[in-house]
Amino acid sequence: MIDGNLSGSLANRRFFLVGIGGSGMLPLATILAGRGAVVAGSDRGLDQGRVPAKFDALRARGVALFPQDGSGITAPDQIVVASAAVEETVADIVAANRLGAARASRAELLSALFNAADLPIGVAGTSGKSTVTGMIGWILHAAGRDPTVMNGAVMKNFAAADAPFASALVGAGDAFVSEVDESDGSIARYRPRIAVLNNVSLDHKGLDELRGLFADFIAKAETAIVNLDNDEAAALAAALPPTHVATFGLERDADFAAHGIVEAPFSVRFDLVAGGGAAMPVTLQVPGRHNVSNALAAIAAAVAAGVPLGTAAAAIGGFTGLRRRFDLVGEGRGVAVIDDFGHNPDKIAATLDTLHAFPGRLLILFQPHGYGPLKVMRRELVDSLAERLAPGDVLVLPDPVYFGGTVAREVTSGDIVDDLRGRGCDARHVADRGAAAAMLVAEAEAGDRIVVMGARDDTLSLLAADMLATLQADR
Repeated sequence: MIDGNLSGSLANRRFFLVGIGGSGMLPLATILAGRGAVVAGSDRGLDQGRVPAKFDALRARGVALFPQDGSGITAPDQIVVASAAVEETVADIVAANRLGAARASRAELLSALFNAADLPIGVAGTSGKSTVTGMIGWILHAAGRDPTVMNGAVMKNFAAADAPFASALVGAGDAFVSEVDESDGSIARYRPRIAVLNNVSLDHKGLDELRGLFADFIAKAETAIVNLDNDEAAALAAALPPTHVATFGLERDADFAAHGIVEAPFSVRFDLVAGGGAAMPVTLQVPGRHNVSNALAAIAAAVAAGVPLGTAAAAIGGFTGLRRRFDLVGEGRGVAVIDDFGHNPDKIAATLDTLHAFPGRLLILFQPHGYGPLKVMRRELVDSLAERLAPGDVLVLPDPVYFGGTVAREVTSGDIVDDLRGRGCDARHVADRGAAAAMLVAEAEAGDRIVVMGARDDTLSLLAADMLATLQADR
């Protein structure tokens, strides 16, 4: 239904997005409005008064906002878009069904826009999608390609006073760059010309199902960009014709390789070797070996899109990162506060490895992003944390984020803490997030790093800012 309906211009088409403030919905609303559609929406966070600046930014783009009570859905010509998490009992959905308004999931609409582009570039994998998407978008922008970019995080390069929540870029060029989601299976809807596969590991689904989803995704592409350092991804690439694959890896014999990696607290440099050519020195403004890998993926994708290698290598040095991806909020009382999206074993491992490359105790507040993921990832999550928490590090888990609806609470934050304490870690369960934050601030000493980790909750950034403000006020 949606694919056929989007074959023409979006100008003056009417869309109503339920949950418009979500990390996947807000950039979609931005792209629709930027292409001339009439966009409106509702959000539970708006009704609850959470992160008002985000909704002010939507209004500034001409997006009309309504309470999530059905009042914004008034005509059958509206296309009502909702994520899979929105239940049929929500008043907006009830109103849409009563009026006979066309319905679409977020994934249906985004994949239709993506597939209609002349050069769809899809970024997949359990970890690193948002960063690689932002990097590709920045390289194409710097190369004058004027891309459209759909991201799940705010891209600092494109954020400005009039666009503080720049998780999307609306361009007139041929490229549409988007991260694609495997957690709900919607990755199967996308038909990329260039497909990036960062890694395959546990998050929302079991490995057998993930292998099938990712294998199908890269098989559709003219060029698949695949990480040789991840055994699962490399195995999937091996099933494709070599002419359809470009590989990347650290200290490997890959098509795009990084050698001589030198880390710094908030940057990293390396020598790029590609296509048998001479080494090119690259310095990133984001830290960690994982970001070297992300940069290789982005450069390879840009080259596949027709950007000269030298141009891509030079441009990546200008990438300033994403909000909530190892994001230094500030320092107070000699303590650095870092806001990070880490929430699955791989993401957490990358952040902790990057931090532990330099001295300083870690005080970590990790808010799990749901009870379901805790059940799926329990063993791997505990292993990842237990193997990386150093003596003296403190980990505090509040209860998982919960915004309403039905949920089974079979594995809790307390269970994870019990597992970690059994492994000798200083792990603590403090149910209330505010109390957990206050505990860490009270214990912090000069030279420590406080890290706020978690997903699906924009207010974590506000929490990190409040922790910093308390530190700075307490001199």
